[in-house]
Amino acid sequence: MKSVFDSQRRKTLQALAGGAALAGSWPLQTNAQEKSALLTRVIPRTGQKIAVVGLGTQFVLDVGDDLDKRKVRVAMIRTLLDSGGSVIDTAPSYGPAETQLGSMLEEMKARDRVFLSTKYRVPGRDGAIAETKESLRKLRTQKLEVLLRHNIGFVPKADADTHLAVARELKAQGMCRYIGVTHSQDQPKANERLIEILRTEKIDFIQVNYSMAERSVEERLLAAAAETGTAVMCNLPYARGALFRAVQGKTVPEWAKEFDAPTWGQFFLKYLIAHPSVNVVIPGTDRVEHMQDNIDAGRTRLPNAAQRKRMVEFIGAV
Repeated sequence: MKSVFDSQRRKTLQALAGGAALAGSWPLQTNAQEKSALLTRVIPRTGQKIAVVGLGTQFVLDVGDDLDKRKVRVAMIRTLLDSGGSVIDTAPSYGPAETQLGSMLEEMKARDRVFLSTKYRVPGRDGAIAETKESLRKLRTQKLEVLLRHNIGFVPKADADTHLAVARELKAQGMCRYIGVTHSQDQPKANERLIEILRTEKIDFIQVNYSMAERSVEERLLAAAAETGTAVMCNLPYARGALFRAVQGKTVPEWAKEFDAPTWGQFFLKYLIAHPSVNVVIPGTDRVEHMQDNIDAGRTRLPNAAQRKRMVEFIGAV
């Protein structure tokens, strides 16, 4: 699925570069994008600013011993950092991602430039602590920016309480600056459980699936995050490539010029970034040109409420 997604996106970018996708040869990167800084948002609990575009690492860092692939991933991370981005999210369940990321950041001498997020999910207090310490070892760091309890949506309350207590303990010990939870089930029941956690636990971050194909968090969850001062990190913003497949062979609508979205990737990301409750989107990619396209989504004008509604109607009709 991943290779199909990459191929479809690459064809779109190539068409744009050749001037064939839109009338008037709308450029892949405008002068405004070249000059504009990457937009930042404030983390409510502290006032710290983070850039609105980061990187998710599931599947992305499965490079094995392939040095050419590794060089591409290093170049991709460097592109993110040199553009003003900093958020990189990973997890023990992402195979070799933590180990590879730790090695790459050490090689680049870039750990102090990264807002690093990882997760834990091993049952029980001792298991969660051991898993987190192992993540620190693999990532070659003493402290995380964000530590998240992974997929808490349907975890029994007693287990969730134990794990949130562990997160606070590790935060007090200086192993992380922020704590939070992730939730990847696009179901009302899981959303409601997360709203309950937001209102009772006063966590710093949530990470949720959010894309133009999966919008259930818009009903109540994002409002609850705003009400409780919780930062929002959005994963799977392309719905595992489903959005690119839906628009395959179609051109970005002419009216997307109104908010500087020359590519489908930027169209999809700008919809999310424009939501006032969203702090950062973390699309996964393994190509430098895709990373640059993602970054450009956070550099120029964003759609307003009326334009976002039009975007939804357009995608719903394809």
